[in-house]
Amino acid sequence: MKIKYTISLVFIVAVVIIKKESNIISKVLDKLSLKQTAQTPLQTSGSSWSPLRQNGTNALVLSELDFSSYLEVKWHLKNITEPSKGRKHILLLATTRTGSSFVGEFFNQHGANMFYLFEPLWHVARMLTVEGGETNGTALTKAYRDVLHQLFLCDFTLLESFIKPPPKDHITTGLFRRESSQSLCKDPVCTPFVKKGYVPPQCRNQRCGPLNLTLASLSCLGKEHHAIKSVRVWQLETLRLLAEDPRLDLKVIQLVRDPRATLASRMVAFANKYKYWKRWTMSGDIPKDDNKVRKLRETCENIRMSAEVGLKQPPWLHGRYMLVRYEDIAMFPMLKAVELYQFTGIPFTAQVKEWILRNTQASNKASGIYSTKRNSSQQVEKWRFSMPFKLAQMVQKICGPTMNLFGYTFAESEEMLMDKSISLIEDRPFL
Repeated sequence: MKIKYTISLVFIVAVVIIKKESNIISKVLDKLSLKQTAQTPLQTSGSSWSPLRQNGTNALVLSELDFSSYLEVKWHLKNITEPSKGRKHILLLATTRTGSSFVGEFFNQHGANMFYLFEPLWHVARMLTVEGGETNGTALTKAYRDVLHQLFLCDFTLLESFIKPPPKDHITTGLFRRESSQSLCKDPVCTPFVKKGYVPPQCRNQRCGPLNLTLASLSCLGKEHHAIKSVRVWQLETLRLLAEDPRLDLKVIQLVRDPRATLASRMVAFANKYKYWKRWTMSGDIPKDDNKVRKLRETCENIRMSAEVGLKQPPWLHGRYMLVRYEDIAMFPMLKAVELYQFTGIPFTAQVKEWILRNTQASNKASGIYSTKRNSSQQVEKWRFSMPFKLAQMVQKICGPTMNLFGYTFAESEEMLMDKSISLIEDRPFL
């Protein structure tokens, strides 16, 4: 009798506990459903069954619950609401020709614990850019945010919808600059290359076959840290959803460069796109309201406004934002690399140190326009001796507030522009 009484008592207590925790879960789910109605519903990626389902209003509700289902729901909620322990998610933000490929290598070269992606948003921009080069800003911003969000969670399914031609069975040969990511060019993601028709092997030093995005996702999940480099997100506010997601420990590094140097570099790298600028420079007649001039102004303003948001450190971004100038990195690459790693909370590795030593003393002949090998200190003021003073004046007028914020000095004359003894970069800390 005593044994039966004890078993009955234990059973009753267990039922009461389960009922209480079920009520707690229901309350949490109610909150989740309210939160999710304005966003994409949460999903259990990688699972064929979920105790969570959607009703007609797209809210999450609890399906029929037995004890085993209850345990799975509890596990699911734990993985949604608890912040990651130790894993960092790094987003390097920049614009084209600011040295972002070079700085991105600081993380790409970290070693076996880092999963690094190079410009995955290229595919989004390519698909959503309409004829004439214009884009739907609202659609683009949302797509950038959502793709980044999924990629940091090691989910490639949304990115796949932007890749052309579409991947077959999650396998593609069309991922932009795959070879720039060590994570995608090593085992187990690097599958043996089998020669078929005209398709070349992927990756520079590895004869990898087409990219299996399922293997990439599994590799990503197995890495301790995740980093993405992008030149396509300019408005910091769009990242708020990522910063507030407890599954991520987001660290945003905004890389900036003197707008005069950026324009000079673009005129070399993208000669066709910037042929009008060269023509204006030669004729001395630079229009004030040309569309290309307006784009330069918009770029400078977007960079400045994002930096102002980051430097103010609002609660959602507190401790998650760092501003760094390319010029400081080029002059002191090792010191700045260590600072970047201290900010992210990730150990600085011997592999990164070795790469920096090997790639910051390259000869000029070894440096192509897309190369990450360079004599970095020589790159800082190289633009001053190729840019006509009138063009520098125009950039100063258009991007003046941005230059002031980042500590770039105006050249008051052609003599000042060409004088190596005068620095056009203020010694300014960004905290």
